[in-house]
Amino acid sequence: MLLDPMACYQALKARDARFDGRFFVGVSSTRIYCRPVCTVKTPQRKNCSFYPSAAAAEVAGYRPCLRCRPELAPGNASIDATARLAHAAAGLIDDGLLNEGGVEQLAQRLGVTDRHLRRVFQSELGVSPVEYVQTHRLLLAKRLLTDTALTVTEVAMASGFGSLRRFNALFRNRYRLSPSDLRKRVVRGMPADVLRFQLGYRPPLDWDRLLAFLSRRSIEGVEHIDDARYVRTVRVVHGDRQHSGWIAVAPSRRKPTVQVEMSASLVAAIPAVLGRVKRLFDLACNPAEIGAALGDLAVPRPGLRLPGAFDGFEIAVRAVIGQQITISAARTLVGRFAACFGHPIETPHPALCTLFPGAARVAQLDHSELAANGILSSRARTIIALARAITSGDLVLEAGADIEQTMRTLRSVPGVGEWTAQYIAMRALSWPNAFPHTDYGVLKAMGEKDPRVALERAAGWAPWRAYAVIHLWNSLEAAGA
Repeated sequence: MLLDPMACYQALKARDARFDGRFFVGVSSTRIYCRPVCTVKTPQRKNCSFYPSAAAAEVAGYRPCLRCRPELAPGNASIDATARLAHAAAGLIDDGLLNEGGVEQLAQRLGVTDRHLRRVFQSELGVSPVEYVQTHRLLLAKRLLTDTALTVTEVAMASGFGSLRRFNALFRNRYRLSPSDLRKRVVRGMPADVLRFQLGYRPPLDWDRLLAFLSRRSIEGVEHIDDARYVRTVRVVHGDRQHSGWIAVAPSRRKPTVQVEMSASLVAAIPAVLGRVKRLFDLACNPAEIGAALGDLAVPRPGLRLPGAFDGFEIAVRAVIGQQITISAARTLVGRFAACFGHPIETPHPALCTLFPGAARVAQLDHSELAANGILSSRARTIIALARAITSGDLVLEAGADIEQTMRTLRSVPGVGEWTAQYIAMRALSWPNAFPHTDYGVLKAMGEKDPRVALERAAGWAPWRAYAVIHLWNSLEAAGA
């Protein structure tokens, strides 16, 4: 990725939030690197060098600023093929995939050779995958030392380090202080049973509309919206173990971050949980870039995001059950499905008591068991077929999966039409160019009756057609339609 030093320096002087996370600045006089929004006195141009990623800055010998905290910078949502591959790989690394395997496994997951992945990664992010994961682990450890009450040993393990000695040595070498030294600077008094984090985003963020979208589709017992806060139960498979608990997400009052709380039971899966939260709330979105592509459509609601998914199978079930019925009716049926086949869980939140059933559990069911809860037999068969495809590994419903292959697999499942496949791609895969052109709401908002015409018109919104869908749906609600 090529950076224009003069443009970067002007963005740094202006503390332009649009560039937050898109580059980092290393200051030679202090050997510290910062985000472009850092509030310290702007360094002289001659002392500044610019890097496309935090990892590239650290490989160049800089250590992270303790004030602007580079680990809180929002992600970089990109749709260019090469950039998308690199950032998809980075996202999987952020989720902890390299804690379980090597670069070869990561490349296989993305459907490319490991040689090609290394070349693309180096070109886009300025570092190798191994160098990136090392920086990611250190920045996660720094975050855990700063924001949680975990012991240094627990921090090392949660960050993906297999050795406390290795963690201490690398941390001291890179940051010129020990983990214990950093911990001494942290304010005490954090509860041991709750982990708290901040995740950055590029403003604006229309939190109210995002929450309204999730609220209308919330699953009773699994998720709940209360006082501008989203809470839900979660299950994450990390390594060979399953971790379950709860999360709560709410916007910060004074800065462009969201506050994430999670139960301490999820400590071993922190990277995966935070990665899913980022996708659920589309925190890597660049509103200015998308707004420029959508034009007048985005003007009334510039902060709209593309709601993602915490669990791809959950979204697939919602999509199938929601075929040709109202959102309210689908919500009722999905709630019954979760209550009947999910697992009970104790949480401090009265509204949360159920873990959504996993694909492995549903794959063992007979369609008649689902039909007994009011789900049409044909849709019950489709849900079970999807569950079996996921369990066998033939279908991957997670961000970073190969879009074309996943769409082919989805369309091959009986009962999955184009609308269902596109909706799953929008939310479970976070695919920004998905477009369910047969959707009634989309056609009505566009003033079209022919889906083919709507699809042709939508070509001008590429590669952000999924965001156009969210704007179209919201335009109907604003009009009271």
